[in-house]
Formats: sequence, structure tokens, C-alpha cells
Amino acid sequence: MNGGQDLGGMQGFGPLGLEADEPRFHAPWERRVFAMAMAMGATGTWNLDASRAARESLPPGEYLTSSYYRIWFRALEKQVQQHGLVEAGELAAGAALAPPAPVARVLKAEEVAPLFARGFPSDRPVATPARFAVGDEVRAKVVNPTGHTRLPRYVRGRTGIVERIHGGFVFPDTNAALAGEAPQWLYTVRFSGIELWGEDAEPGLAVSVNAFESYLEPARSAAA
Repeated sequence: MNGGQDLGGMQGFGPLGLEADEPRFHAPWERRVFAMAMAMGATGTWNLDASRAARESLPPGEYLTSSYYRIWFRALEKQVQQHGLVEAGELAAGAALAPPAPVARVLKAEEVAPLFARGFPSDRPVATPARFAVGDEVRAKVVNPTGHTRLPRYVRGRTGIVERIHGGFVFPDTNAALAGEAPQWLYTVRFSGIELWGEDAEPGLAVSVNAFESYLEPARSAAA
């Protein structure tokens, strides 16, 4: 989705408000939002990529003027309604108005620490060999998907060099749509600043982007 979250290469947003020794949470409600998001993710009703897609689907004006955890909260409201877990009237009332809908799993307090200690690995085996090798010249495809993608707009149509092969990983585009993990090979592709920004690029600048195999095509055949 070409939404408000895809800001790479854009200008005019002003300086970053960096905060020394920034706390993890700026207010108690942010801590609660994080906890609710983790608990709802643990139910298995949706996955991490679907949560990201929900945040990105917020209207750009709202996304760009909301704090980090405000975005999480609005996306969570959207998800629980979409999956029939909460009605709009219940959100407005701030209370349940009907018996709770069943979920597959409930995260208990004593399970939280072990869960985070294990992490959330997304590496998976891929049945086919990697299409590209380190050193190959590739081009990021020009695509404008309506759903979730991890391919930034500013590299689409640009040529780079494969500098690393990470292995197979869950493909976010299908996983976000709850259409399966469909694992693909993941590469790091290095793009020169001139390729991305033209002659105005900072001298010697290069940008490395992690890109899934279906995002890429051989540079020579793409140019032919």
C-alpha cells in the first residue's frame, strides 16, 4: 500500500524530534495499548504482518498526525471490529455489551516472559533454490499494491546489486492478508544514491534494502 507510512525519500516533514534517553512509554495508556496488542496477537486471530497492514491502512492524514501508540490503538480498534470480536457500540461505551466472542488462545501473565524470550522467528524453508546470487544486478519491480508490502516506493524501478542472501522467510504480503506464509528468499540489495536520487544525491551514498524474491527481476532482462 502506498500509504502515509512509506516516507522514504520524501522531503518537507521538518527535523526529527530526537529525545535523549527516551522512555519506552511516554504515558501509562501507551503501555496498556502495547499489552493489548500483544495479547490480541497471541490469540491467533491475526498475525504480525496483518497488524502492520492495519496500521498502514489508516488514512494518511491520521497516520501522519498520530503518535506511535495512537497508530497502534486505532489499528487495534479496526482489527477487533473486522474480526467480529468487538462492536462499534462497545467501543463507544467502553464496555462489553454482549458475551465475548471465542478466540483460539488466551495469553496468560505467566506466559509473557517465556514468549518474548523465545522471540517471533519468521525464517522458513523454501522449496526452490534462490533465483539470485551475491553480486547479481537486479531491478526492483514497479508495483503499486493495494495491500501490505515491504518494498519501499523509492526503490521501485531502480537497479541495485545483491550483497547478501538471508534465507527463506515468511512473505509479508500474503501473510498480512491471512492468505498463507508463502515463504520466499530474502535478499539485501544495495542501491547507489545516484540510482535512487539522481545527481543531487550525497556523494558516495548507498542504501541497502531487504527485498523478497518476488520484488526483484534480473536487471538485464528488465531493461531489454
